[in-house]
Amino acid sequence: MKRHIALLRGINVGKAKRVPMADLRALMEALGHANVRTLLNSGNAVFDAKAGTPAGHAKKLRAAILEKTGVDCEVVVKSAADLAAAIAEHPLRQHAEDDARMQVMFMQDASALAELKALEAGDWAPEVFAVGRHAAWLWCASGIIESRIAKAVHKVLKERGTARNWATVEKLQAMVDADA
Repeated sequence: MKRHIALLRGINVGKAKRVPMADLRALMEALGHANVRTLLNSGNAVFDAKAGTPAGHAKKLRAAILEKTGVDCEVVVKSAADLAAAIAEHPLRQHAEDDARMQVMFMQDASALAELKALEAGDWAPEVFAVGRHAAWLWCASGIIESRIAKAVHKVLKERGTARNWATVEKLQAMVDADA
């Protein structure tokens, strides 16, 4: 069994796109995943799968969520190794003074990271932006809502990706490591 992390984009924000975590766990178990655990109410799950690729798991999970709940949301699935690699490459550690303002943007398709490279040349001060091999990193000095770089990233990616703050990324890694 290989451990994976599922990240659902934009669910349970306000009254739209409601997906209860108990329903998500049950749905993932029905897909054959084991040891399914969720974090927070914002679409984070750690699970084990016997076979398949992260992209295949993402596609099946998105279709199952749409079929069972009527909610269509971007689903990004990363392997445990992919998450560990993203954490190890963190290029903005010197800016991580507030975990809630350090955002890590995950995409299913690595080619989307290449599309973000042009943004690195911009002057985003006091914000900082970097693209790694496994994720994009946004230091949102004034918070995510007012972030110019977050808006620019969204303009490039549209719905193709999802961000988590650094505290959530660390909690997900702890869940991955538990019982490993």
